[in-house]
Amino acid sequence: MKLRFIGIDPSTGGGGSPTVWVEEGSADLVLQGQEAEELLKSQVAETAWVPGHDRGIPAHETVIRIPARMVPILREACDVAEQRAGLR
Repeated sequence: MKLRFIGIDPSTGGGGSPTVWVEEGSADLVLQGQEAEELLKSQVAETAWVPGHDRGIPAHETVIRIPARMVPILREACDVAEQRAGLR
């Protein structure tokens, strides 16, 4: 799996930081971010967001928080993924 680095939280202090990559083969976005706090995860898990879709967070998934200041980086990652997947 080859990852293309897109960007890192511009406010990073050198420790763990929200980061975005695009996986070259699948064009999937790969995100590193702060795991959401229990209150937020609970809200996500208990809300029926899509009619007919199971509630809850499956054991193989989690909820992460990406800072709003990273929106331009996410936009770039989406553009790269879209091009990589041949959707444009």
